[in-house]
Amino acid sequence: MTDKILIIDFGSQVTQLIARRVREAGVYSEIVPFQSAEQAFNEIKPDGIILSGGPASTVDIGSPRAPQAIFSAGIPILGICYGEQAMCLQLGGTVESPDHREYGRAFVTVKEKSPLFDGVWDLGTSHQVWMSHGDRVDGLPAGFEVVATSEGAPFAAIADEERRFYGVQFHPEVVHTPDGAQLLSNFVHKICGCEADWSMAQFRAAAIKRIQDQVGDKKVICGLSGGVDSSVTAVLIHEAIGDQLTCIYVDSGLMRQNESEQVVGLFREHYNIPLVHVDASEIFISALEGQTDPERKRKIIGGLFIDVFEDEANRIGGADFLAQGTLYPDVIESVSFTGGPSVTIKSHHNVGGLPERMNMELVEPLRELFKDEVRALGKELGLPASFVGRHPFPGPGLAIRCPGGISREKLEILRQADAIYLDEIRKAGLYDAIWQAFAVLLPVQTVGVMGDGRTYEFVCALRAVTSVDGMTADFYHFDMDFLSKAATRIINEVKGINRVVYDVTSKPPGTIEWE
Repeated sequence: MTDKILIIDFGSQVTQLIARRVREAGVYSEIVPFQSAEQAFNEIKPDGIILSGGPASTVDIGSPRAPQAIFSAGIPILGICYGEQAMCLQLGGTVESPDHREYGRAFVTVKEKSPLFDGVWDLGTSHQVWMSHGDRVDGLPAGFEVVATSEGAPFAAIADEERRFYGVQFHPEVVHTPDGAQLLSNFVHKICGCEADWSMAQFRAAAIKRIQDQVGDKKVICGLSGGVDSSVTAVLIHEAIGDQLTCIYVDSGLMRQNESEQVVGLFREHYNIPLVHVDASEIFISALEGQTDPERKRKIIGGLFIDVFEDEANRIGGADFLAQGTLYPDVIESVSFTGGPSVTIKSHHNVGGLPERMNMELVEPLRELFKDEVRALGKELGLPASFVGRHPFPGPGLAIRCPGGISREKLEILRQADAIYLDEIRKAGLYDAIWQAFAVLLPVQTVGVMGDGRTYEFVCALRAVTSVDGMTADFYHFDMDFLSKAATRIINEVKGINRVVYDVTSKPPGTIEWE
């Protein structure tokens, strides 16, 4: 991979989407926080630079800036939202704030031709984009001209063609800017001159080398859940270091119906990887019983997983590394992916490092990937379709699909309802059309009438979403006949539920999971 794009992260929640779009264009990219960008720039020697968006205001004292050296390096630069504003300020322009908020769908009109728009947007045409900014450029640096405007952003796209510096106030990386991927492709190919020479096969080779360099001849244990993330992690690491890897499947008692038997059976059937099956259900459920706070649940579960892995590592004679199937959406919602200033949304049980008492390091080879990219890597590794195509299942399991207090009785009710729901989805041929589907047992009881008697039982919420990468999602538009059939089965077959509702919230503003 000789051609490279460096993405300087100012803390946007969607910075990784920029890297995705660049990778989709067949060009290798790396994200670095602005704090270490100069060092990375000198080491990577990129063919172009993209400055991300971010939550700060460029007019605030101490707000993030790009290394000044990049502007005299003679390579193309594209600033996005905050990145455009930072570039303008650093090159002598001005930014104004506040009262210039522009959020959501907007339309830009092309005022001048530019290689950024080549073959995508014609002069004088208007196009939908996605805006998300509170400040805006007020005065251009010398050498720049306006190439597109919007109602709320007179400098919606700017260009210094001689130096090959470009800025856009909108976000081309998100799907809500329909032509955004083509604009980014123009930047990396037509402006930076990069060849399309990056693929998942190359990521596989690079990841294997990184694992080998990190691990050496030491032992690794991998927490296997049977889901896509941990399965791909296990197979990738096994390809890198062979029998230095031992997989540990922990039955926390929070799994779906018959899941433990299926996972252990499938994995032992397909792969010759040492696998330890630990039944820790009593430990987990006893610790969680009565817990209502979702963050507390996640912390308890994360801590207990670490305890179990530590015990099993000692039983196999010690291990120096713990492997996890952590993905980028997990990281960006918990902490900044790069150490930058992105905002925490929620903690994830597998994000945040290991307790100091554990003499192990983390191996997280998928940490920079989205779910669909992990599935592509799984296919590249030859995993069976039954592994690659599974819906995501959270590490904390049913504990976060049971808001309020946890009990064995409620978990069993939820397991039964969830199994019926997924069975109906499969029977309808909808499983592969849906990103994720599951039942949630609400901490609410309602009055019902069943037969000639009054009931006072739980409410079950059904959730199904479509998504590309898990960062955004829309609810699945079921036919009402399907929902009626699924709800009737759940109420008739699951003792403890007398009402079923369907969740029609998108992400954002909601998350996919309820906790």
